[in-house]
Amino acid sequence: MIILSTLVNGVLLGGFYALLGLGLALTFGIMRTVNLAHGDLVVFASFLALAVASYLGLSPLVSTLLLVPFMFGLGYSLQGAVLNRRLKDGMMPAVIITFGLAFIIQNGLLLGFSADRMVLRQGTLETAGITVLPGLTVGVLPLLTFGAVLALLGGLHLLFRRTLIGRAFRATSDDVQIASLMGIDPKHIYALAMGLACAIIAVTGILTGLRSNFSAFDGPIRLIFAFEVIIIGGMGSLHGVLAGGIILGLAQTIGGALNPIWFQLAGHMATLAILIVRPSGLFPETVDRS
Repeated sequence: MIILSTLVNGVLLGGFYALLGLGLALTFGIMRTVNLAHGDLVVFASFLALAVASYLGLSPLVSTLLLVPFMFGLGYSLQGAVLNRRLKDGMMPAVIITFGLAFIIQNGLLLGFSADRMVLRQGTLETAGITVLPGLTVGVLPLLTFGAVLALLGGLHLLFRRTLIGRAFRATSDDVQIASLMGIDPKHIYALAMGLACAIIAVTGILTGLRSNFSAFDGPIRLIFAFEVIIIGGMGSLHGVLAGGIILGLAQTIGGALNPIWFQLAGHMATLAILIVRPSGLFPETVDRS
């Protein structure tokens, strides 16, 4: 039963990591750029949920209804007003700008909320569990997180495969010049992609804040885990996000079961092993000609 419990917890932890990497995979898959402020935006969303809970009295889960559209607008504005201006200069300007944005977010959170560690409260949901088998209890919050990432992946799949805007996303990702010749505005598509990624970040920040405490300094470690997920699954591959998260979660829980100090080390070693054996990831993105 201990082995089964370790595996189940590893898979559920993988759902959390997949959610953490989903927004980063989306921006890289469509825009071919790396958002180094991704982790700090997740922390920013957690603090926003805390502020909404404190000043408006809304629970963190209810605050999702406010934060998702707000973060979408923030992402759209960031891409449209700042990052799109340097598209012709390649990837490096976006990397430098988001690197600077990460520091701005960190220092802004320090000024606004201090360096103390915070936590979001959602009543009994934080500790509630479901007994699946005798001796095996699964937390409701990890199940909710896993369900959220499945729902988001399913929604993105339908968006990209069944809608006109989804076809525009895919066309721009495959070849931006041909997409432009077909009448697609790449700058608008990129802004929508960043807005969508930040909307996902809002959900991630809330569920992350419910799962564990957080501070203004937690952005880099969240960015590292997000990178490991998309490195394992395949850079820019939405299909590989869930697999990358589960592999990372299983590696950490199995390593932690063998020796608690191996928890994070085992995840890093799993990522390194994938880089050596299959540098493109388990599910590398391919150009879609359909």
